[in-house]
Amino acid sequence: MHVQLTFLGTGTSQGVPVIGCTCEVCTSEDVRDDRLRSSVLIEAEGMRVVVDTGPDFRQQMLREQVDHLDGVVYTHEHKDHVAGMDDIRAFNFRLQRDMPVYATPAVQAALRREFHYVFSEDKYPGVPAVDLRTIGTDPFDIQEVTWWPLPVMHREMPVLGFRVGGLAYITDANAFDDLTWQRLQGVDVLVLNALRKEAHVSHFTLEEALAIAERVGARATYLIHLSHQMGRHAEVQATLPQGVFLSHDGLQISSVGEGLNR
Repeated sequence: MHVQLTFLGTGTSQGVPVIGCTCEVCTSEDVRDDRLRSSVLIEAEGMRVVVDTGPDFRQQMLREQVDHLDGVVYTHEHKDHVAGMDDIRAFNFRLQRDMPVYATPAVQAALRREFHYVFSEDKYPGVPAVDLRTIGTDPFDIQEVTWWPLPVMHREMPVLGFRVGGLAYITDANAFDDLTWQRLQGVDVLVLNALRKEAHVSHFTLEEALAIAERVGARATYLIHLSHQMGRHAEVQATLPQGVFLSHDGLQISSVGEGLNR
């Protein structure tokens, strides 16, 4: 199965440039150093799904000229991954249907709290219309495409990555579940968070991400959720081993290979 991924945003929770920062990354003229909050668009077998709707969701949809979505999948409930859910309503108007939203019970609770007006019995006209669908660690289908959850930990918060065909996407993690290691076997392309070079309490460092990439052995690994502390794109990329790449906003990649057997 051919899977295409578009990096809608590749930055950390503050994005890059960071407000008020004058470091060499935040003032860089290289467009690859401008990073919106992390999110991706995944397409396969006619399916088109966004993973996470951060604060930059509207801008990302306009930039990539996305005119329809078959669903939204959430990794976890942090604000930089859910804050843009209100802009789902544009797709409600265009497609004349509720948006399927795939999320764990914890994420659903956060959405109900932060977007209470969406779930009110007496809805204000024009609010987003969503169809909440509960997911966990079991595989689930969107249209004819199977998604395999990849449970990871973000310090003490459970987060889900996902495998679709031969592509695996993992953001906001600093530890893997044994099930995730199993489900990463034979993956063609790995997308993995690497916040910075120095140790962090809830994200993999560059060194840790590189060790995981070597263990997984994917044909290509792309690093995501990058902070300005990582360094300039061109300089860091020059230090990376063969087959490992810094992602950047707007980059499109593809993978081949089948998913796992149920």
